[in-house]
Amino acid sequence: MTTELSFRAVPGPGFVAGCAVSTWVDGGALDGPAIAYLLIGHAPPRRANETAESVEAGLMGMVDAMGLRPAAERVPIVGARLTLRGPLVALDYGHPAFSMRLPTPEPGWRRHVAAGGPVCLTIGLDPIPPGAGPDAVADYVERTVGANRAYMGATTRRAR
Repeated sequence: MTTELSFRAVPGPGFVAGCAVSTWVDGGALDGPAIAYLLIGHAPPRRANETAESVEAGLMGMVDAMGLRPAAERVPIVGARLTLRGPLVALDYGHPAFSMRLPTPEPGWRRHVAAGGPVCLTIGLDPIPPGAGPDAVADYVERTVGANRAYMGATTRRAR
C-alpha cells in the first residue's frame, strides 16, 4: 500500500503582498473575554501568472505551514506567531525567510495583542476585494465558514 503525500509550498513575499488583511476585536466586558481577529484573504487574480487555483494553492501553503484547521473543526493553538515592534505588526506565516507585515491595526487590537490576548487567525480561500468594509468582511467570514472555505487557528504575540 502506497500513501501519497502532498506538499504545498509556502508562498513568498510577492504573493503575500496581494493578500487582503482585516483585524478587529470582539467581545469583552459583558460579552465575555475579548478575542482579536485576524482575517487573511486574497484579491481576485490580477497578475498575468495568477489563477484562482494558484491563489488558492498559495493560501493553502500558508494554512499548512501554520497548522490551521477547517473552521468547522476545533480551533487549534498554532503557537505565538505575532511580533510587535513599535507601530509594526508582523505575522510568522511559516516562510523560512519572510514574515507578513500587517496593515496598521486599530489601537484596541494592538493593545489586546500586546497584553497577550488571544487572536483567532483565519484564512479564507475565496477572493476578497481589498478595502472591504466591516459589513463586507462579516459577510465574507459567514460565507466562507459556511462553505468550508475558511481555516482557523489561535495565536498570540511572541515574547520579546
